[in-house]
Amino acid sequence: MLQELALPFALGLAVFVFGMKAMEIGLHDWAGPFLSGLLRRFTSSPLRGLVAGTLATTALQSSDAVTVITIGLVNAGVLTFRQTLGIVLGANVGASLTADMLGLDMTAQALPMLLAAGSCWFLCLLIQRLRRGDGTSRAVRAAVPLRHLSLTVCGFASVLIGMERMYRIVPELQSRGLFVWFLERAQDSLALGLAAGAFVTAIIQSSAATITVAMGLASVQAISVELGIAIVLGANIGTCSTALLACIGGTRAGQYVAWSHILLNLGGSLLFFPFIAELAALSAIGTESPYDQIARAQTLFNAICSLIALPLCYIGVNTYRKRRKLR
Repeated sequence: MLQELALPFALGLAVFVFGMKAMEIGLHDWAGPFLSGLLRRFTSSPLRGLVAGTLATTALQSSDAVTVITIGLVNAGVLTFRQTLGIVLGANVGASLTADMLGLDMTAQALPMLLAAGSCWFLCLLIQRLRRGDGTSRAVRAAVPLRHLSLTVCGFASVLIGMERMYRIVPELQSRGLFVWFLERAQDSLALGLAAGAFVTAIIQSSAATITVAMGLASVQAISVELGIAIVLGANIGTCSTALLACIGGTRAGQYVAWSHILLNLGGSLLFFPFIAELAALSAIGTESPYDQIARAQTLFNAICSLIALPLCYIGVNTYRKRRKLR
């Protein structure tokens, strides 16, 4: 069992998480210098903050990265708490695009993509080492952003490879009596799927990995779409652990950002949980693929939650301004 299930899954998950972190680092270094200016300029209102948070998360392909950066900016005094309300909403909307992007069937191109991007990354690094100290060299100036972009592509290719490795254990899981027992119990109680999604995401620190596994299991009909959506809702709760860790030792405003993120995800997941069947039916319009249905459900959940919370953000900002005037 260890050799047939645990090791292949652990290897696939490790490659997947490595790819996500490589994408995060590469895109952060490639686009990061512009991120602080973008957030300061476009966070004057919750709606603008929502747009900025969505664009930043889409660029970095990591809502956790945007949330952590936002908490850091608040702790540094660059942003105020009221400026971050929209960013938190936008980070959740942008995170949905990661699942949609991973729905593309590019597994066959993953290894060639990894080899090509890895070779480019090594070549750029070699140029920088050979021309060390020559910051005015055109080759060095071009190599730096190209190296970050190559790392991003390497990360994406690793994500695809990790997904393919994790999917290979699904037939073996289906043949195990324990797995069948779990699925039978989970089908009877979607709350088990919600709890499992939250727990696994909190442990591995990657909601994308948890959601991808759920999408893969649903694509081979190992689990129902409803159970897959329950796992997705749980993953949105589990991802709050990153924000909670990021706010430890920070300012009170930074802790407010983390708790607003937790409140949005926890409240939204609990609000949608009784309506999983309706969400599954809505996401099934125009497609029969369980994989696509779960990806759509993730997008609908985050978009609707953000739209519901947006007016509340305006109420909070206006209340904050009135209290400032009274002082």
